[in-house]
Amino acid sequence: MANYRIHLCISLMVVSSSTLSSAAHPDVAQRSFGTMPDGSQVNVYELTNANQLRAKVIDYGAILVSLEVPDRTGKLGDVALGFDDLDSYLKRNPMFGSTVGRYANRIEGASFTLDGIEHKLTANSGKNHIHGGRAGRFDKVMWNAHPFSSDEEAGVQFTYLSPDGDEGFPGNLKCTVTYILTNRNELKISYEATTDEPTIVNLTNHSYFNLAGAGSRDVLDHEVTINADFYTPGDKALIPTGEIHSVKGTALDFTEPEKIGARIEELTQTRGYDHNYVLKNSDGSLVLAARVYEPTSGRVMTVLTTEPGMQFYTANGMRGVRGKDGKVYDRHFGFCLETQHFPDSPNKPHFPSTVLRPGQKYSTMTVFMFSTR
Repeated sequence: MANYRIHLCISLMVVSSSTLSSAAHPDVAQRSFGTMPDGSQVNVYELTNANQLRAKVIDYGAILVSLEVPDRTGKLGDVALGFDDLDSYLKRNPMFGSTVGRYANRIEGASFTLDGIEHKLTANSGKNHIHGGRAGRFDKVMWNAHPFSSDEEAGVQFTYLSPDGDEGFPGNLKCTVTYILTNRNELKISYEATTDEPTIVNLTNHSYFNLAGAGSRDVLDHEVTINADFYTPGDKALIPTGEIHSVKGTALDFTEPEKIGARIEELTQTRGYDHNYVLKNSDGSLVLAARVYEPTSGRVMTVLTTEPGMQFYTANGMRGVRGKDGKVYDRHFGFCLETQHFPDSPNKPHFPSTVLRPGQKYSTMTVFMFSTR
């Protein structure tokens, strides 16, 4: 696999320049977010830019807990589902805002073979592996935090060492995740990873978005465009069959703008969208992945990525989850656009490789741009 560096960048851009202000400067405010069972303190870092956009992240799981962006009137609203307290993230988090690793999505049979050696992983989805396992997955561990700011940006750098054998993955994996909120209204999340043994890596962010505001209602009226003509069909456990199918003539066709709810009832197996799209991105350059428009608020989210795939998920199994401000999140109250390599790539040699070797760095970039209309 080519030597490359991870940069996942979520970019929040507001169309109107009238919101910009030279009077304020980016800032990082740190406070306690609660205490872990072992007594260690968890901190929340509130990033604010010169335009008063805000993003909050915590050092438990390197989790994005809130993201406030303007609607067409300029009023800020939190568009990321999440919780107000640490206890909820510890006990019942369906991966709201999570940093996902070591491997996002599914691996069949919770095993893979690399250089002739079979590696057994934690089976946490029936007989299969998903999203990094259980206790050792990246949203379940404490990260070391280093906040910083300048005249143009505010951020926090998180570091973590995933030890050899963690959840069955080989190699000591050194990881850095950095959140940066800039005066251009960009929230950048960059990832770096190196290993001392051959391993596999597939990282993403698992934020659930609702552009009308977290907890306001379902997302079925959001209009979505996805820059993909193909997807990877899966079996009953959503493990890819290895085939690449056209979206044309199916409920998965978002090559033109379509409401999420327009054809969602046709998806009886998954009871909503939970599919990996093959993006038009053969060379790893930064290209359009998706665009989402919410008509009530006027918010538009445009997604660019260097990744070859994207999992579109619509919170199909969510029921009665009490989130921030006491609001209840139900089925289809959020959507995820998880830019990634394909599920089960280690067992599908014709899929883009997720192998990382000593001396290499794994790299990806995703940009979420917010505007209004």
